[in-house]
Amino acid sequence: MKPQQLVERLKQELPNPSFTWQHDQKTDRVRLHHTKLNKGMEISLPEILAKYEVSKDKAIHSVVYTISQTFEAMEQESLGLAKSTSHIFPVIRSTSFPVKSNEGHDFVVTDHTAETRIFYALDLGNTYRLLDVDMLVQLNITDLEVKEAARFQVRKLSTELKEDHVTGNIFYFLNANDGYDASRILNEQFLKEMRVKVEGDMTLSVPHQDVLIIGDIRNEAGYDVLAQLTMHFFTVGKVPITSLSFIYEDGELEPIFIMAKNRVQKENKE
Repeated sequence: MKPQQLVERLKQELPNPSFTWQHDQKTDRVRLHHTKLNKGMEISLPEILAKYEVSKDKAIHSVVYTISQTFEAMEQESLGLAKSTSHIFPVIRSTSFPVKSNEGHDFVVTDHTAETRIFYALDLGNTYRLLDVDMLVQLNITDLEVKEAARFQVRKLSTELKEDHVTGNIFYFLNANDGYDASRILNEQFLKEMRVKVEGDMTLSVPHQDVLIIGDIRNEAGYDVLAQLTMHFFTVGKVPITSLSFIYEDGELEPIFIMAKNRVQKENKE
């Protein structure tokens, strides 16, 4: 399939009279604009075509769904269907993730680790919208209210886990597919409960948005398995975050490579 054919296919799948399409053939990007909302989004054609080579129509259906849900969320906002603070949740992203919206408004963010940053989302049912400073004015809420609400709401999310035993180590996987799996790393009460349950080193990994991996690492082989696991999840995730894992101790997160370095230094001193 060629880029122009892909554009035509997307137009057929998204027959909305409010959409205008601008195909920049030099960059192979399409600007899709909703004339009634006066908002739009850009689509990278090479990325979709690469996925099409592997999964065919499934790749088309996936991008069509994403576009539809994004504009549906925008329409709900324009109609004033803003939710209360009970629909605000924290979202973990990589520190390389853009901190401004497409309209140039600053997102509401909080520093988390050197690898991760906390964003905040207004849940709209099948999708969510990251909150920016302009939306705070529309919703008539403050930055502090957003962060407090998100901190409270994340504790309400389910913490059901699946576990796997590998070379004497235990790995727990949280994958509820609700868009907030990685966000559970912010549920302090849950982490403290797991710390009591874990017998070895407790590790936390958020390789992509839709998974939280908790490791009960009891031997050196466990760290090798963890590295392979996180790298695999990082490469296959729709919204990758970081392949780096963290040691959780006394309520603090510390990157594993720093811990390993510190331990080596400690052993050398001894």
